[in-house]
Amino acid sequence: MLAWNDYRKALFRRIGEMAALSPDTVKGYQTLSGAGQKTNHLDAKTRELIALAVAVTTRCDGCITVHTAEALKQGASKEEISEALGVAVALNAGAALVYSARVLDAVEAVQLGS
Repeated sequence: MLAWNDYRKALFRRIGEMAALSPDTVKGYQTLSGAGQKTNHLDAKTRELIALAVAVTTRCDGCITVHTAEALKQGASKEEISEALGVAVALNAGAALVYSARVLDAVEAVQLGS
């Protein structure tokens, strides 16, 4: 497993380097990242729980370490985080099922020559 706290610190350093090299890229990301806070239809904890589920589905370790710390800071419990992760697991399984149907469709197309 990763040393998550050390990884998060190292990641922030590298992102700082990226900001120096390509400031508009990082500013653009920050604009996208902060957009939900401006509408405030979801509270910060809910946004972080969604971010964790998405982080799992996109396999983003950086997202995991940043949003885990922020979810806990926003008051998310281990149980709430686990439930959000359960949604990610279900969606990944659902996506695998949908793409399995696509494979079967491709098999049929090859067999029929269409």
